[in-house]
Amino acid sequence: MADARPRTALESAALDSLFSSARTHNVLGGSIAPETLHALYDLVKWGPTSANQSPARFVFVTSPEAKKKLEPALSEMNRPKSMAAPVTVIIGYDLAFHEKLPYLFPHTDAKSWFEGNDALIRESAFRNGTLQGAYLILAARALGLDVGPLSGFDNAMVDELFFAGTSVKSNFLVNLGVGDDGQLFPRSPRLPFDEAARIV
Repeated sequence: MADARPRTALESAALDSLFSSARTHNVLGGSIAPETLHALYDLVKWGPTSANQSPARFVFVTSPEAKKKLEPALSEMNRPKSMAAPVTVIIGYDLAFHEKLPYLFPHTDAKSWFEGNDALIRESAFRNGTLQGAYLILAARALGLDVGPLSGFDNAMVDELFFAGTSVKSNFLVNLGVGDDGQLFPRSPRLPFDEAARIV
């Protein structure tokens, strides 16, 4: 049986930019216009989430004042790289995402699936918000940006500083900018198919 490929696969150069040759950058410079951040979100929002929940919330930290506000929440190792990057994105997830389901998933009463079930709300928000954070990484690469995702920070402090009075919790951070290839470490290995996957 032939592979089921009803759509045209991306050219190898595009796959290299998104996956094969893409790297995590610790040294990011340059500048990113607000219009690029809008274009970035306009790609991210189309990535699939369960019942179109779209629970991710993004804070694009760009100004010196906002960077200074974020700095004390970062681990010592992550402060220099995040302060130098033109943009640090706080990827959050909204624990009240189900309130928007009548708009986002209007053909059934999906809101009722979650009301009163805090465990399901948290699990769904975290899972699907994480997916959207991954979409942001790929969308940024598709737009020619380099990325440096990181998780070394005080979530509770970030929540207090940037999400106080809301139902949003922080998940992870992504630095955006133009990477310095000369500062990259040798690429780490990946597991081969037989150690990470199986076909049943």
